[in-house]
Amino acid sequence: MLEAAESKINVQKPVAGLAPSGLTTGLGAAMVQATLGATMIVKGELSGSQAFYVDGRVEGSIRFPNHRVTIGRSAVVLASIEAKEVVIMGTVTGNIDCNDRVDIRSEAVLTGDVMTQRISIDEGALVKGSVEVRKLRKGDAEVEAKAKLDAPPQVETPPKPVATLPPAIPAEPAKAAAASSSMPTSTFRVAGSKVLFEEHKG
Repeated sequence: MLEAAESKINVQKPVAGLAPSGLTTGLGAAMVQATLGATMIVKGELSGSQAFYVDGRVEGSIRFPNHRVTIGRSAVVLASIEAKEVVIMGTVTGNIDCNDRVDIRSEAVLTGDVMTQRISIDEGALVKGSVEVRKLRKGDAEVEAKAKLDAPPQVETPPKPVATLPPAIPAEPAKAAAASSSMPTSTFRVAGSKVLFEEHKG
């Protein structure tokens, strides 16, 4: 049974001398994509470390956490999907956990909950379930916590000094100064203040 299931998966490799589609110039490694044909039926868990294209029927789970999973137009997937990117053009019943982006095309039918960082839903697509857009990918929370621990401690800046009024003039020297002055003066205190104001009358 296992051999039959494995034989149904067609691995497409680029032909020698032809540049594979989606390959950036200068990269030495060729892109390899596994394909499940339209007449194939797989029950169980599918996982791998390459891009995966489904055009048949899958029941179980699909796990390609670091690669793209594409659900073709004729595909029927009754499975949970975990991938870096998910493109849906067929019918999917199951939850989707995506590290980067979910692209739901106009002919797609999706029933299930979606967790992703980015999502695109074309007009005409049928989506039934909840969508949760998160800011951090898996593992980023630990990296952020470690960065906070490694960061130098922040020194609290002392509060800015508040301007203070000069000390109050004692009453006795003020009276003595007023007595020695030839000009008549009057001294009065402003309510709530410790400072004495003198008013000179000419």
